Amino acid sequence: MSISLQKGQKVNLSKDNVGLSKVLVGLGWDEVKQSKGLFSRKAQAIDCDASAILLRDGNLFTKEDIIYFGNLVNRTKTVQHMGDNLTGAGEGDDEQIMIDLANIPAEYDKIVIVVNIYQAVQRKQHFGMIQNAFIRLVDTRNNNEMCKYNLTEDYSGMTAMIFGEIYKHNSEWKFNAIGQGTNDTSIGELVRRYQ
Repeated sequence: MSISLQKGQKVNLSKDNVGLSKVLVGLGWDEVKQSKGLFSRKAQAIDCDASAILLRDGNLFTKEDIIYFGNLVNRTKTVQHMGDNLTGAGEGDDEQIMIDLANIPAEYDKIVIVVNIYQAVQRKQHFGMIQNAFIRLVDTRNNNEMCKYNLTEDYSGMTAMIFGEIYKHNSEWKFNAIGQGTNDTSIGELVRRYQ
């Protein structure tokens, strides 16, 4: 049974899912339909990019621990980005990240899941132009959706989003629904928060 989360809510993934080893992090969003005026021109599709940032003691130590469309698998092969969706079109997850929790080296204690809009400033795009954004975690053993967080706030003017974090506390994996909009214009700017 999936738990519907609110902003700032935490859930223990290990406790209710004994033997949990691999999770699929699904992220989705839709563009807000733009009204068609007499002189309107076709807007460029919004290209949202999901990334996972692996942290040790809350800090990023190497760029190899940033998993995104340009680095699909981390060096330990425990976190894998499943590919870039350039338009966000279609139902369900727009981008997915697989995480092998059972085999992540012990020095990693947190995985932050972020999304930024590619070339947001140049294209004059922001998260106020996005609707139905969500993050969900699925137990890959049985395809059971463990939890889902729907982002419902107005994020106008924000060009990136910290969706949530998976973290280890007392040998148990937990998820924190964050939903924090930022003005970071690239994954490079987002990761500076953790250096």
